[in-house]
Amino acid sequence: MKKGIALIAAGILLISVSCKNDKKKETPKAEDTQETITTTQNTGVKKITFALEPKSESNVSGKVVFKEEDGKVTMTAIMEGLSEGIHAIHIHEKADCSSADGKSTGGHWNPTAEPHGKWGAEEGYHKGDIGNFEVKADGFGTITFSTDEWCIGCGDKNKDVIGKAIIVHEGTDDFTSQPSGAAGARVSCGGIIQ
Repeated sequence: MKKGIALIAAGILLISVSCKNDKKKETPKAEDTQETITTTQNTGVKKITFALEPKSESNVSGKVVFKEEDGKVTMTAIMEGLSEGIHAIHIHEKADCSSADGKSTGGHWNPTAEPHGKWGAEEGYHKGDIGNFEVKADGFGTITFSTDEWCIGCGDKNKDVIGKAIIVHEGTDDFTSQPSGAAGARVSCGGIIQ
């Protein structure tokens, strides 16, 4: 399974990197847990890659890539070991995955003090309210999300994802329950750090 994640992650990374005026970067292996931030020469593209580790006695692991280009950040997450169905994924306020249940990351990242909701909702939403994704019977799940409301290492407290964490939840975000969408246990965690 870990080889499968490594191959999928390598494929996404290869597709996302332009050949023009770029310096080749080594593709991370699935077993690498060290976070990396790279800026591709001559393009201003920033990228950070990190692992997701199991929490709450789950087997959920994976890789996440954040890529910033032309004022937009795209997050791609690839996970394995999930139960079939719909799962939530959010950005949480602290890059601290030290607790067994993932609660050391705090609540959803919400620098603008909005209510929890579906991304783009007129009533409001957290900057960390990414949403839900579907997992098939094989336990693999992927999600890609893009926004100009995030940045990588820009220092703007309302936009900068550095110092936050990705949390994958056992259940589905209902987009209405406050403050977190009643998405259940935190089954995987990865800190977004430099």
